Amino acid sequence: MRGADPETVRRALESGEPFPGTAGFAGRLDGRLVRDVLGRQPLFGTPADWGFSPADVSATAPTPVPPGHVRERVDGELVDRRRWSLPDPPVADDTEAVEAVERAVHGAVTGVDDGSLAVAFSGGVDSALVAAGVPDAPCYVAGFPEAHDVAAAREAAAAMDRELRVVELTHADMERAVPRVVAATGRTNAMDVAIALPLYLVAERVAADGVDRLAVGQGADELFGGYAKVVDPAADDRVAATTVRGATRETIRSLPDQLARDALTLRAAGVEPVTPLVADRVVTAALPLPGHLLATPDERKIALRRAAAGWLPDDVVTADKKALQYGSLVSRELDRLARQAGFKRRMDRHVDRYVESLID
Repeated sequence: MRGADPETVRRALESGEPFPGTAGFAGRLDGRLVRDVLGRQPLFGTPADWGFSPADVSATAPTPVPPGHVRERVDGELVDRRRWSLPDPPVADDTEAVEAVERAVHGAVTGVDDGSLAVAFSGGVDSALVAAGVPDAPCYVAGFPEAHDVAAAREAAAAMDRELRVVELTHADMERAVPRVVAATGRTNAMDVAIALPLYLVAERVAADGVDRLAVGQGADELFGGYAKVVDPAADDRVAATTVRGATRETIRSLPDQLARDALTLRAAGVEPVTPLVADRVVTAALPLPGHLLATPDERKIALRRAAAGWLPDDVVTADKKALQYGSLVSRELDRLARQAGFKRRMDRHVDRYVESLID
């Protein structure tokens, strides 16, 4: 069992409690495979042939255990049974809601064991909160020299008086890493590869520096209303919901797929991921937030920023954050490499096809 002790998981199975105080769990228990409600730990295969990555399973293309499910053999048939569902609590009072977020986030990030730990640091409020919880851990940022994330990380690290190590990316780095990322994740689409590449390359540097755990701020955008598409969901065809809370729940449901990709990527680079902002206590505090504390046309991640005020420098609390693939410029440069290799934009899936060519 990874992420929790077996007895905690047994109690959660008996009670149906989706958030029993862990940071996510998965593994084999009493002849069954179990995976937590947010899929924070990837899990593949069958009770007789299973693992935490596809490479651990002897079968070709093993299927992942769905989040919140138990996988077992029943009368010789492999069955997935849902055991936990994402709660839908009533909206909380504004003051109580922000205080709950502050307590949960502070407890989660300061509770991280800082032994042999580094922080993936982009200069935004998410990674800054993680870094604040482990003040002695070195911070790393990956990007091309002119990337937004590199400049933002330098400014934030200076404001927080933190050591920052910059991993300057090159085209050769990307071409070398693409096959490794694809092998680890099983994904060749441009979006997933562009997100995974900077994670892999910063983790590779962290491992080379003798550190074997990397703390990341993943999950905060999904939980706290960090995406533009949740601001006015009724007018945005990227979400089905018509309210900010509803659209935020849609992004939360996307977490299992994203967290699995990131965990597999980081482990392939030689480090173990640490994700305090998706700990049970943080998710429990985020779910009751009213829409106006998630996102408005003027601000996103409102409750999280209020919780960070007074702990982080003001400029870091309010800092703009680009998505990893754009803030590092990896998405732009992956497109450039594809076109240089003859995969023009007029071609369908031109970057996907370039990625596939590197695998071939």
